[in-house]
Amino acid sequence: MTKQHLLGALCLSLAASMWGGMYVVSKYVLDYIPPLTLVWLRYIIAFVFLFTILKMVQFKHKQYDSLKKKDWFLIAWIGFIGYFVSISLQFIGTNLSDAHTGALITSATPAFIVIFAWFVLKEVLTVRKILAMALATIGVVIVIGLDTNVGSNFIGSVILVGAAITWALLSVYVKLASNRLSSLTITTYAVLFALIFTTPAMLWELQSNDVYYQDLLIILGVIYLGVVSTAGAFFLWNKGMELMDAGIGSLFFFFQPIVGSFLGWALLKEELGVNFFVGGIFIVFGVGVVGIQKKKMEWHRDGSITSDK
Repeated sequence: MTKQHLLGALCLSLAASMWGGMYVVSKYVLDYIPPLTLVWLRYIIAFVFLFTILKMVQFKHKQYDSLKKKDWFLIAWIGFIGYFVSISLQFIGTNLSDAHTGALITSATPAFIVIFAWFVLKEVLTVRKILAMALATIGVVIVIGLDTNVGSNFIGSVILVGAAITWALLSVYVKLASNRLSSLTITTYAVLFALIFTTPAMLWELQSNDVYYQDLLIILGVIYLGVVSTAGAFFLWNKGMELMDAGIGSLFFFFQPIVGSFLGWALLKEELGVNFFVGGIFIVFGVGVVGIQKKKMEWHRDGSITSDK
């Protein structure tokens, strides 16, 4: 693995781990702040943080934004489908289920990323990718499909599947945008658009929901979600996707359910049954397959098949 890929793997691993912790923090904060309002608070904090850093970096290197009209449209799409739709679905779904279910269902994202990368980015499908996806997906199905909690939280689980699909779309289009723009620029302005899209929904939600923020832990939780889980994790994910093949990089998303489920058990006292550990073994094997460097077959969009080393 090259130095670029190692850096990409580190960025993606850190981002996914941060999101794993996000489910635990958000589950606590959501008892006091409604979902869309919490998303809005995340974005206002994240945008101020990212915009400050962006301008500092640009000032230091004497480089400033020169975005074209098509760049703004692409960033707006990323902000809408990923940071508005997907994150809103994550918070609503988590609020209707529990922390480890939220982390695990959305871990199906890599399978969707591989599919979308094949269509949008023209990335080839390899036996290694397909096997890795199959094993990891079986692991998620075992943990989610056989977990009794999911039956009682069916609506939340369905919403979380939608979050996984839309986040996969975001990841692919971030990879596309990174061909012309820096990860910091993409993240900063996509969060700005997400903030704009979220504002009407937040105002509507506040008409029938109260916000409680007197507790210091709630304030610290919101700050953590804005700075770490949003500004930091979004940037690291986008940077990692810039440095790696989207299909391979997507598999690092599986750090999220591991961290999220463990913290849900350790901090929220959520139960982890035998299905979690059996499914976890499949997920680990699936991710491990990515490291195999043997000769493999590749399926191209035109239907041709080639071998690669």
